[in-house]
Amino acid sequence: EPVLSMIDKEIQTALAGKPAYIGIKINSLTDKRIIDKLVEASKAGVKIEMVVRGICCLKSGVPGKTENIQIRSIVGRYLEHSRIYIFGSKERRKYYIASADFMTRNTVRRVEVAAPVYNDKLKTKLQEMFDVMLSDNQKARKLEADGNYHRVSNDLTPVNAQEYFYAEAYHEIP
Repeated sequence: EPVLSMIDKEIQTALAGKPAYIGIKINSLTDKRIIDKLVEASKAGVKIEMVVRGICCLKSGVPGKTENIQIRSIVGRYLEHSRIYIFGSKERRKYYIASADFMTRNTVRRVEVAAPVYNDKLKTKLQEMFDVMLSDNQKARKLEADGNYHRVSNDLTPVNAQEYFYAEAYHEIP
C-alpha cells in the first residue's frame, strides 16, 4: 500500500499545520480505498490536483469533504497513458512514474510498479508536464461537485496540452 502510505504522510503533514500537496495524473480512479484516503486528505487540508482522463468515481469540490480536490479530464486526439504521482510541497516534493491507474483491478489483482524519480532534470520535466496539463484550457474539463464536467475556459493564453506535447516532441515549440 505505498500509495496509501504516501497519502497518509501528506495527511500528517497537513494536520501538523504545514503545507501538504498531492498531484496525480492517471487514466482512471475507481479504487474505493484510495478514494476514501483522498477524501480524508482533503478534509485534513491537503491540496490535491488530479488529471484523470477517463473514469473517475470521486467528486471534487464537495463542501466539507472534497473542497481541496480539483479534478480535470483531458481527452484529445491522442490516447496517452502517462501516470505521474507527486507528493509533498515544493521543498520536499517526491515524484513517481507508474504503470497503474487507481483502479481496483490494478490495486488488488495485479502487481503494478511506481518508480521514484531522483534526477533533478527529470523531476523538473515531470513538473512542467503536469503544469501544462493543469493549464489546458482547450480540451480540459473540470469535474464539479455535482458530478458533471464543464469546459475549462479562461482568458489566458490558449493551451492544448496534447498539441503542446506533440509540438515539443518534434521540436516545434518556440
